[in-house]
Amino acid sequence: MVDVADKLAYFQAITGLEDPDLCTQILQAHNWDLELAISSFTSNHNNDPLSYSSSTATATTSTVVEPPISSIHRSDSTAIAPVAPPPPGLGWKIITLPISIVSGSLRLISGAVGFGFWAAGSIFSYSLGFIGFSSNSGRGGDSSAQLVTVSAASREALEFIAQFERDYGGSGSSSRPNFVGEGFMDALTRSRNSFKLLFVYLHSPDHPDTPAFCEGTLCSEVFSAFVNENFVAWGGSLRGSEGFKMSNSLKASRFPFCAVVMPATNQRIALLQQVEGPKSPEEMLMTLQRVLEESAPVLVAARLEAEERTTNMRLREEQDAAYRAALEADQARERQLREEQERLEREAAEAERKRKEEEEAQERATREAAEKEAALARMRQEKALSLGAEPEKGPNVTQVLVRFPTGERKERRFHSTATIQSLYDYVDSLGCLDVENYSLVSNFPRVVYGTDKVSLSLKEAGLHPQASLFVELN
Repeated sequence: MVDVADKLAYFQAITGLEDPDLCTQILQAHNWDLELAISSFTSNHNNDPLSYSSSTATATTSTVVEPPISSIHRSDSTAIAPVAPPPPGLGWKIITLPISIVSGSLRLISGAVGFGFWAAGSIFSYSLGFIGFSSNSGRGGDSSAQLVTVSAASREALEFIAQFERDYGGSGSSSRPNFVGEGFMDALTRSRNSFKLLFVYLHSPDHPDTPAFCEGTLCSEVFSAFVNENFVAWGGSLRGSEGFKMSNSLKASRFPFCAVVMPATNQRIALLQQVEGPKSPEEMLMTLQRVLEESAPVLVAARLEAEERTTNMRLREEQDAAYRAALEADQARERQLREEQERLEREAAEAERKRKEEEEAQERATREAAEKEAALARMRQEKALSLGAEPEKGPNVTQVLVRFPTGERKERRFHSTATIQSLYDYVDSLGCLDVENYSLVSNFPRVVYGTDKVSLSLKEAGLHPQASLFVELN
């Protein structure tokens, strides 16, 4: 069983009443019988504000009540605060309850059956599409195309456009207002964004003046072209929920009914003009032309304000982009300078390291050369000491002459019993050679006194009493 909250929400959606306390009182008066409450409310509204009139139609501006979607107020050049009539009393609703039971029940049953057929058809169509029998698959399209969700208001608007086209599209004229296929509030938003007024047409299919007005006025080539060029057009049928609610909000009392509205501040709607009853295309054009001229300054100001906002926004975006570009350039320069500084520091550190290595290598080479020189000096001194004092001339003394590669000559006397090694020690003690690998050689006959003869005495080697040797570098 449907609970109380669902009944209250459903009653508000059907009737368009926003006051939950008033809706609760009406439902309580009918013992929460949703069908009886809706029938009573519908019957009261059908007998009062939507009564048809065959009298002469008039074009007039009037103050209307707040609609269930947003506030509506009359505006010739400036907005006027809304004036809401007091709701009908609860006692009157209870008294008129028996009169509206039958008509309300039929309306509710018809709506429920129609909704059931629509829901069943949607489910069946989606099932066929899900298993691959959608119409797109036969045309090479995507067989798994996503379903497009359409709101109830948009669906009613599309149904009205299709019905209007069926009823009046084949009358020989291809001209008609381009009604938008979306809800009233969406159409109002569209008109605000395009800086146009919203032309509203409430369609009463059962009124005797409706066919002539639609064929002769709305489908007039001149009138439809003027509306399509200067307005955003929205139409709604009284048989639809939103068309019925808008007829209550605009207090439509005669049909055909047309109105010109525009969005105002604080979620309100300005009613600029309403036209009730049948009118000729010329009369409609004069009325709409006058409203358009009176509203032109407001629309131009709105367009200029929007263009200024767009310009300011674009300017801010350009400034932000320029600031970001300058910031990125500064950051890139700072990063480049930092990288250059780091590179210079690395190069300086590498040069300092190489300099220290070279200094250390030079110091090490100098130290090694000094140590080597000191070692050679000690070796020459030791060998000079090992030779002893030079003997005086005598029969057992050998006179030796040594010639160096530089042409320098050295001469000394040795005991004939001294070995060839003593001659090498003598040459080493002089320090005239930078090399250690050399040999003592005699010319005539050529004899090399190498390592195999260093133990021979001078006499045994045939160098006594005198010998002439030269140094041969190996």
